Amino acid sequence: MTDSPHTRLARQFAFLTEADRLKTVLRGTTITDGARRENSGEHSWHLALYALVLADQAPEGVSVERVIRMLLIHDLVEIDVGDVPIHSQGGAAHGSAAVQAAEAAAAERIFGLLPPDIGAPLLALWQEFEANETPDAVFAKSLDRVQPVLQNIAAGGGTWTEYQVTWPQLEERVGTKIARGLPRVWDWVAARARPFFG
Repeated sequence: MTDSPHTRLARQFAFLTEADRLKTVLRGTTITDGARRENSGEHSWHLALYALVLADQAPEGVSVERVIRMLLIHDLVEIDVGDVPIHSQGGAAHGSAAVQAAEAAAAERIFGLLPPDIGAPLLALWQEFEANETPDAVFAKSLDRVQPVLQNIAAGGGTWTEYQVTWPQLEERVGTKIARGLPRVWDWVAARARPFFG
């Protein structure tokens, strides 16, 4: 059964109102001047801008338009789950089965607010990002990893000290994912990040 035009609009606006809650989710990384924590809404917008500006770094065959859409929605699940910093220790670890299950349930709920013809494709796009297998997802995931590194560099090391991050951890948890989709970018960023680790 198809929604009436009134019901359809109500569902669309319900989703958009729910998405606004992403602005209240504070991330593990600060803004570039170190004055405060970045929120996940700001992060998503900034990543979409990264994709636009770094489009020339995308491997052949990547659809930057799809990547921008992917990045605008990739963290909506944090409305329910919160931000799980990649360098956090203790509790539910980043990428753990528990976090992945919670995020999948959040995605079903949040994209389920929309009419199915909008919600189902967005859910599929989110799942593609999470799987990190298609060229678009690999490029998007690389951007998602590089932005916090650059935030920390700009903030004089940012939260690396707080999370007791070591250079080998940064290379393993972040560098390998950046290099997969943005090899030249990782070389440039690594040279600027390395001095913060003694």
